[in-house]
Amino acid sequence: MSSPSAVSAAPRATPPAPAARPSRTGGPRVLAVLGGLAALVAALALVSLLVGAGDTRPGQVIGYLLGRADARDDGRLHTVVATLRLPRTLAGLALGAALGLAGALLQAATRNPLAETGLLGVNGGAALGVVVGISAFGAGAGFGYVPWALGGALAASLLVLVLAGAGRAGASPLRLVLAGAAITGTVGGLINFIVLGSGRTYDEYRFWVLGSLAGVTAESLTGVLPVLALGALAALPAIRPLSALSLGDDAARALGHRPAVTRVTVAVAVTLLAAGSVALAGPLTFLGLVAGYAARRLMGPRTGAQLAAAALVGPAVLVAADVVARVLIKPFETSVALVLALIGGPLLIVMVRSRNVLLLGTPGDLSGSGGASRTAPGARRARRAAGPGDSLVLRSGGRSVLIPRRGALAVLGLAALTALVLAGCVVLGSSVLSPADALGALFGRGSRAAVLMVREFGLPRIVAGMLVGAALGAAGCLTQTLARNRLATPDFLGVNEGATLSVLLALAGGAGGLGAWWSGPLGALLAAGLVLLLSGGTGARGYRVLVVGLAVAAILRSLVELLLAKKDLDLAEAMFTWSVGSLNGRGYSSAAALAAGLAVLLPLALLAGRRLRLLRFGEDVVRVLGTDPGRTRLLVLATATALAGLAVGVGGPIGFIALSAPVVAARLTGPARVPLVASALVGAVCVALADTIGRTVMGDTEVPAGAIAGIVAGPFLLYVLLREQRA
Repeated sequence: MSSPSAVSAAPRATPPAPAARPSRTGGPRVLAVLGGLAALVAALALVSLLVGAGDTRPGQVIGYLLGRADARDDGRLHTVVATLRLPRTLAGLALGAALGLAGALLQAATRNPLAETGLLGVNGGAALGVVVGISAFGAGAGFGYVPWALGGALAASLLVLVLAGAGRAGASPLRLVLAGAAITGTVGGLINFIVLGSGRTYDEYRFWVLGSLAGVTAESLTGVLPVLALGALAALPAIRPLSALSLGDDAARALGHRPAVTRVTVAVAVTLLAAGSVALAGPLTFLGLVAGYAARRLMGPRTGAQLAAAALVGPAVLVAADVVARVLIKPFETSVALVLALIGGPLLIVMVRSRNVLLLGTPGDLSGSGGASRTAPGARRARRAAGPGDSLVLRSGGRSVLIPRRGALAVLGLAALTALVLAGCVVLGSSVLSPADALGALFGRGSRAAVLMVREFGLPRIVAGMLVGAALGAAGCLTQTLARNRLATPDFLGVNEGATLSVLLALAGGAGGLGAWWSGPLGALLAAGLVLLLSGGTGARGYRVLVVGLAVAAILRSLVELLLAKKDLDLAEAMFTWSVGSLNGRGYSSAAALAAGLAVLLPLALLAGRRLRLLRFGEDVVRVLGTDPGRTRLLVLATATALAGLAVGVGGPIGFIALSAPVVAARLTGPARVPLVASALVGAVCVALADTIGRTVMGDTEVPAGAIAGIVAGPFLLYVLLREQRA
């Protein structure tokens, strides 16, 4: 893609020699870089064979590799080198090359330098396959997971291709990403649903999900190598079309290529490469991102050279991360996925702060860089949105208030629905009392035990759940409006993960479930502060805050998974249940804490929403109206963070609510407003319904509200976002 300076210089007479010079010198330079990368990979592979958690000296390993008789006769040395380290090193080389190549392919096909293999639902599908294999068929660790993970990854990716319209013109990069996000959300809910019903399944799953090369055997590696080879072969026909696709779809068609077919071919190749890797070593995030970024920096715009470099950078990074994971806390091992997150997260932040990073579907610039050309249309849109055509004007003296008719009717209807749902959940949510007895007990009629059960246990829990949903709905509305992005919920800003990690640390330290609620807002505020610091403050572009939030969230999520894996099973299972999102044990004390927090935060949210509505039309318009955009953004982020942190501290990270409630509320109230009140009411209804369904759907076994919400999240996300794309 040409830079502005290159475009402006095009009309002048430019000698052809400089344009041809890169082609003459590019070949030797590319070969030199590839040779250097290959040498680096070989050196790291040797280090991987020499270094480990045991006390085997490097000289002994070298002697074994050189075939000395005394070393080959040592049975312990043979076990360390041939049985443990050699298959592990070969797996690091093979999987690193596969994931590096897959990441570079996906980034080239979507023209998005932040694309990663998890976008196609591969990781989620593999995880669901492993969980099904463990729980239903007793699959064992190691090679026993491979066919299940491989089958789940292939099935999920095939479903993504079907939903994205593979083979038609509709198979665009954005449709692939949206379909992948939908499948990931759905399988995540299914995984939680299955895992929470089986202690054995969770005990094995919590170690597999960390991602590790430990335990890889020659048998398991041999089983996935054909899949990886098939994926690499499938990528070869796409190299030339990808080079044309970098110029845009129209240019690629003019050159005789079919962009939709190219993307489907790439998706199939990426699926095979990523599925085989995840099946063998678990989800290894960020590796494709790192390899693709390094390949572009080293090779420039040449697609074929980028793919070759990525296939070498991938194994170098993975083998190095595996060595660090082995020796960081000797004699124990840490998660290689955590090491990759600590490498990839900062790199993602560096990338998004770079001036030349190009994002697919970047939200509008929230920093107000637009000039006068955007000011007049923005002002006209502001006047139309705030005009009295759909509003009721209330006047008192010299003051007047505009009340939108559609929004007011929607809020009144949602308030009535909330009251109806509250009563319905109390009546239908008891597995002991009949609906008639529960309804009578709600109004104080019936036996004392029934009244106690409904009023002291059922009703407070539902009220607490509704308050949690209201806080999440309002927080999601604020963040989505600020970033102008339907996906910009507290989940993607690191807020949920910060609150979750903080609460889990408090629980692990001995704090009670209710006594640890205060750590949720604290952790959320710390995570949000870190995101703002790394993204450049509240004046940063909206997408920059989002992507930095994704990086911070990934690192915090790895820490949560590592924390759960290090605890004993009973404590880890209880902590995992909460981390899914559960209202079990919540009563008047937690409801009172939530109500007090909302009494302070909701007025701030309404004030922030009023200012935020103006910010959508550009900072020039906002300044003319006497509002400081930087202070507005800070108020919005602080309020949304506190709301989400308070909700997570009491009910756990029920993240789907923050995504769905603002979307539903906007449909009901219209696009001209910031639907804070409606989002809070929709969130309250959704959490109450999810909790009631979770308590009744499995009889005596309770399913957390977060698991129920997660199952619904994927189809809803796909429906809403793809419908918006068609519109």
